[in-house]
Amino acid sequence: MPVAAASDSSVDVLAIAAHRDDVEQTCGGTLLRMAARGLRTAILDLTQGESGTRGSAAERAAEAEEAARILGVSHRQALDLPDGAVANTLENRLKIARVLREWRPRVVILPYWEARHPDHATCATLGYEACFLAGLSRLSGAGVEALAPHRPFKIVYASLYADVRPSFIIDITPFIEQRHASLMAYKSQYSNQEKGGGLFVPEEEIRERTYAEARHYGLLAGVKYGEPFVQREVGLVDDLTLIPVQSI
Repeated sequence: MPVAAASDSSVDVLAIAAHRDDVEQTCGGTLLRMAARGLRTAILDLTQGESGTRGSAAERAAEAEEAARILGVSHRQALDLPDGAVANTLENRLKIARVLREWRPRVVILPYWEARHPDHATCATLGYEACFLAGLSRLSGAGVEALAPHRPFKIVYASLYADVRPSFIIDITPFIEQRHASLMAYKSQYSNQEKGGGLFVPEEEIRERTYAEARHYGLLAGVKYGEPFVQREVGLVDDLTLIPVQSI
């Protein structure tokens, strides 16, 4: 079977998350900033939300489409991994690898590898291993053999909810309102309702909480609002006089 060449479906930054609305919470402002710089962004949700306390998979799909419009992403897709039972299997790695070969991102954003929700932690490892597999020239299964190998250059981890010191902060100050709007597009999840009342933050508190978190991370980097990320590898500096964030 001939291998397909890269197409105009390629993107610069791909955020992979376990659930629809995870990206909006952890790196939505970053996607907005990248899109404003002229970069092509995309979101891959691993599940469809069929096991959620609130809302149906169909409702979540419509809400995710509206959130994607607000975030200005080029592509958004949801796989069929079981909601609440995401597993790091070869079958699932191949499903992600196929998307990676199709969209060919330079940068992949994954959730931080330690999390309260098992799906989030699994997504971090599953996504990393899929990024590795996608670059293997002899990989086969799930249709990946029809697409040229591709391995992202950079993998970073959105660490908003992790008790860990970030490697760097993205300034999302100009995009804080749009980020909030993308999250609130999920009316089935965040509007006040009896179902899940003891589990979900009241609607009137969501803005205060999310802005406070963004303000905290922004202050660490000397900006108003920020989103935190962790990278496993060391950074490289070319000019000491151009390193941002004042020391004293």
